[in-house]
Amino acid sequence: MEANLAASELARTPERRFPYSNWGPLAAVLGVVLALGAGIMLSIPAAFFGQGDDGDLSTAGNVLVQAATALGFLLVPMAIASWRGASSIREILDRLGVRRFAPGTALKWMAAAVGAYFLFAALYSLLIVQPEQKDIAEGFGALPVQILLIAIAAPISEEVCFRGMLFGGLREKLPRFGAALLSGVIFGGLHALTGVSAVPPLIAFGFILALLYEKTGSIVPCILLHMLNNSAALLTQ
Repeated sequence: MEANLAASELARTPERRFPYSNWGPLAAVLGVVLALGAGIMLSIPAAFFGQGDDGDLSTAGNVLVQAATALGFLLVPMAIASWRGASSIREILDRLGVRRFAPGTALKWMAAAVGAYFLFAALYSLLIVQPEQKDIAEGFGALPVQILLIAIAAPISEEVCFRGMLFGGLREKLPRFGAALLSGVIFGGLHALTGVSAVPPLIAFGFILALLYEKTGSIVPCILLHMLNNSAALLTQ
């Protein structure tokens, strides 16, 4: 009887509406800082074991640093979701936007996102400057490792951090476009070390992905587009 009553109450419990987060803007921004710090801390072994004969990082060292950065971008958002009451891996991922989505709706908004980004990138290149980024792929050695780190690990971890945690937290208090722009600025600004001229297109990319997240209700379409973008960049380098 009690089990049936509990099941009935659960069925009547409304699903959390977007945004799915409950940590707020301050914790979201602080989470990005902590994620970067965690990546740095996890990268410390590379300074001892990953140096080449010339004093620069070896291939193994570069791989360790990239993997540590991705791990920081994953673990800190998950820890924040857990701190705010998510009690299982499924609930943690759910709060961070790793949810099912309607394929038809997602494809429509993904196509719109690709078109908007291509238009911005084309106008930026024609009217301002051709964006250039440092080629970090060659530091990771074999092509399969490059694909794993750049086309798979980076899109997954960055979408969890910058869309799931950051945009989700900002969206609790800020309007859609304000939260998307701020999250895009932080996302793009953190890529400045790989090329300042590429920061504005990356801000636009982050802005568009944030809107895509809200429109589809899931960061999975964002991950897929991010993977497509990074794969294209890897192939053209």
